[in-house]
Amino acid sequence: MKALVFGSLNIDYFYGVDHFVQKGETISSTSLEVYSGGKGLNQATALAKAGANVYQAGCIGKDGLFLLDELRAAKVKTELIAVLDDVRSGNAIIQNDKEGDNCILLYGGANRSITKTYVDDVLALFEPGDVILLQNEINEMTYIVEKAKEKGMVLILNPSPLDEDVLNLPLECFDYFILNEIEASQILENDQEMEAEALLDNLAKKFPKTKLVLTVGSKGSYYADETTRFFQKAYKVNAVDTTAAGDTFTGYFIASLMEGKDVTQAMNIATKASSITVQSKGAAPSIPVKEEVEL
Repeated sequence: MKALVFGSLNIDYFYGVDHFVQKGETISSTSLEVYSGGKGLNQATALAKAGANVYQAGCIGKDGLFLLDELRAAKVKTELIAVLDDVRSGNAIIQNDKEGDNCILLYGGANRSITKTYVDDVLALFEPGDVILLQNEINEMTYIVEKAKEKGMVLILNPSPLDEDVLNLPLECFDYFILNEIEASQILENDQEMEAEALLDNLAKKFPKTKLVLTVGSKGSYYADETTRFFQKAYKVNAVDTTAAGDTFTGYFIASLMEGKDVTQAMNIATKASSITVQSKGAAPSIPVKEEVEL
């Protein structure tokens, strides 16, 4: 079984700040570090570090060639990534405050240069039963979903960042959603505040065939399908940077299922892996390898 992460590849500019900059405010950062990132790259890295056979598809500019090196070092297969001459790679400006929280400004760049021909060329290399993982930082998402569904691939969506484009996707095509409480409310188009259990109830009604993973921050996460529902408690650690926590969780959860583990095992492994990630700075570089998680 192969996994395809069709998603973004970014250069992350990581600023340490005392507090997030406010409207009209100019502040000095305490540090600047440059890392590889993008939700696609992060999740492909997590899948590979968790032991999955994973390919990344997406576009970069020539300024992002070092991203290929980092993916290869993590054992992600990169031959499907397109290098474009006329556009810069996507990037993110990340503010990280003293409490370890972050806020992120994205520039799409090459991530928004996907073509239908490129999608067809990529998907031709995959078979029914292979996994495709999507986020929402690239264009041509609807076309990718429709073509992957036609091929009989297992479709997984981590709808981040969630906007109107996600709501216009054929969401009923997905086999799994991995999402947080805010994203769950937005997919339900619900303005009222709901507890996690109520969100799961409503998601299950709207998408009865879709398996659901709902993350609830430092408290933990829920899993729900047609016959099963349970809560996975979070591991308590001192968070330094939460940037790639969700991406690590997603990658390790999927890799565990591909390995044949049941959902309770997969949820526990994903939770442990993400708790390790938040103890280090950076996105992809902070994702642990399988041996660290198994200790």
